[in-house]
Amino acid sequence: GGGIACDIENAVRMNADCMAVQTFIGAPGESRSLELLCRTADAGARYGIPTLGVVAVGKEMERTEKFFLLATRVLAENGANVVKSYYCDGFERVAACPVPIVIAGGKKLPELEALEMAYRAIAEGARGVDMGRNIFQSDCPAGMAQAIGKVVHGGYTAQQAFEVYQEIKNA
Repeated sequence: GGGIACDIENAVRMNADCMAVQTFIGAPGESRSLELLCRTADAGARYGIPTLGVVAVGKEMERTEKFFLLATRVLAENGANVVKSYYCDGFERVAACPVPIVIAGGKKLPELEALEMAYRAIAEGARGVDMGRNIFQSDCPAGMAQAIGKVVHGGYTAQQAFEVYQEIKNA
């Protein structure tokens, strides 16, 4: 795998705010994915469109602080303007990456647990969260999206955000 789904001309035409490249550090496809990241970042720089480098983790790959420290730095050094990684123990050291980090939501968690992970990540230096299934598989996606926004942008604790989620869910 690993190819271009959308070239720079299409990204410009669609008025893209960012382009994302999935990379496979320490896995088959690593060099191809890093080459694609470099080309995408170079093209994006010419048009003022930032590139998000995504740390891919397969089922068999480690999800340790040591791995994420290496992978996020490799992406930053190969042109990523922002890096998407996973929350892990020791995340505050991973978040010291030379470019801003956002965390992936990962597997579906109970709502309070997902909010706690988001809160810890932000408290430890993440600049944002990229949540998919923890929002759209929630029993109240609108409430969960609002609650995550309160953690990231409003300085809410996980518990305060969970109350926002419950208010919307029970409205």
